[in-house]
Amino acid sequence: MELLVRYLNRSNSTSSTMTQDVMKEENLRDDLKYYFMSPCEKYRARRHIPWKLAVQILKIVMITTQLILFGLNNQLVVSYKEENAMALKNLFLKDYSGVDEDDYSIAVYTQQGFYDSMFYVLDQYSRLGHLSVGPISYAKYENGSLLPVIVCKEHYKKGNVEPSDDAYDIDAQLEKVCLSHDPTTANKWRTQNPSFFELHFNRLVDITLTFQLKGINLQTVRSRELPDCYSFFITITFDNQCHSGKVKISLDMDAQSSACRDWKISGTAQKNTHYLLVFDAFVILVCLTSAVLCTRSIILAVRLLQRFSRFLHESYNRKVCEDDQNEFLNGWYVLVIVSDLLAIIGSILKMEIQAKSLTSYDVCSIFLGTSTLMVWVGVIRYLGYFQKYNVLILTMKAAFPKVLRFCCCAGMIYLGYTFCGWIVLGPYHEKFEGLSRVAECLFSLLNGDDMFTTFAQLKDKNTLVWLFSRAYLYSFISLFIYMVLSLFIALITDAYETIKNYQKDGFPLTDLQKFLREQKDFPAAEEENNQTDVQVRHSMFCCCERLPESDDMILIS
Repeated sequence: MELLVRYLNRSNSTSSTMTQDVMKEENLRDDLKYYFMSPCEKYRARRHIPWKLAVQILKIVMITTQLILFGLNNQLVVSYKEENAMALKNLFLKDYSGVDEDDYSIAVYTQQGFYDSMFYVLDQYSRLGHLSVGPISYAKYENGSLLPVIVCKEHYKKGNVEPSDDAYDIDAQLEKVCLSHDPTTANKWRTQNPSFFELHFNRLVDITLTFQLKGINLQTVRSRELPDCYSFFITITFDNQCHSGKVKISLDMDAQSSACRDWKISGTAQKNTHYLLVFDAFVILVCLTSAVLCTRSIILAVRLLQRFSRFLHESYNRKVCEDDQNEFLNGWYVLVIVSDLLAIIGSILKMEIQAKSLTSYDVCSIFLGTSTLMVWVGVIRYLGYFQKYNVLILTMKAAFPKVLRFCCCAGMIYLGYTFCGWIVLGPYHEKFEGLSRVAECLFSLLNGDDMFTTFAQLKDKNTLVWLFSRAYLYSFISLFIYMVLSLFIALITDAYETIKNYQKDGFPLTDLQKFLREQKDFPAAEEENNQTDVQVRHSMFCCCERLPESDDMILIS
């Protein structure tokens, strides 16, 4: 009798344990299926409102609107700076044609032309108030006095050159002498300091004239925003470093904006600024909500991965494969979180700019532009729930490793052509004067752009270099267009065809997908080390699988 009771207790205990294991397995399967469902499927399954999807749609609309508003304002700022630079060049540079060369605006070739151009700057600067048609004037100190204009000349300490005798005596040490004077009387310098303007051109390296101007950008009133006050730091350089008989004259301007200290404006400009600040604050709130929801999903995914890993280990003595782990660690959520952080930083900078506390327009535009790019790229995630729209994502995922390795090999050849073109053709062709310009020129040739101009612009004064340039350009174009580019396209095409075949015939199943389909035929643990090359090759697609009949088990979360 005791044996019978003992047997029944053991049977009940075993049955209870098996029931708990089955329930635990079913709960895990249900949680995994729900996690990998699309937002619409989650709503149909448990009537849970897809908050993340709603927040993402709202965020796309708001961030795009914010970017457009800021972009229009930024265009006004950039155009104001560029037009002021053009106006100042026409005011201060004698015989300026309106077109700059590569690194200078105009050039003079005679001593008289040099003096005329230098004194022309001083004369124009002293009469600025009667010349400029824009709201621009001299800068002042805090006490109200005008900031001086500073003229500095830099020359060799000692220099005696006799080209006819092939002789020279140069002391390479440089000396710099500067003078400063009141802006309104700058035209009298030539009579008050005659010795300073007695120049020895064999020793002269350069002369710089620096001064500061003030301006107000009134065009922002049209967009119902408060105008900014600007400080223009002007440097006019007479460059004689080459001593080639050609003195290059350039005007550089650094514009810094700030809030005007004493202003009065009527209308709705200030009210409009308040509305924009409220809108930016709401954008920050939406981005914070999106980041919190995505972080919550990542935490949930990590917990599910731990549960699934523990289940495989306890039930089948297996480890979760790397592809299955990547399904849980969703890169889309990371992309959304990064875009949210960039949008928050950009919005804060924009609010500071609107409040006239900062003037970092370029930094703000980089943050807002990058966040908007990532937000729109993230839309592809939701298109991936549909099989016909999912081809792009799967093709990129499958082709990326091969394309990356191929680009590394092709990049070595590309760098070789870049350095070779710069050192040989740089002195004779404007498109090869710098490494960055060479790389840009070769990239244009690679895409079939600007070929004839590149060939035609090469100076044929040096026959040897001309012959080398032909061999250089023909070999690059033939190699990269007919071979490298064709192989690059072939890699992507091959990945696309492979994905199409898998979508037609079915993808190889991973442990996660078998578990979701309630299959029990997991391979033994010792077989993991005996996988064939075909299985390894298929592993890159194992997490991309999507069959029409299993839409409730989509592995794109």
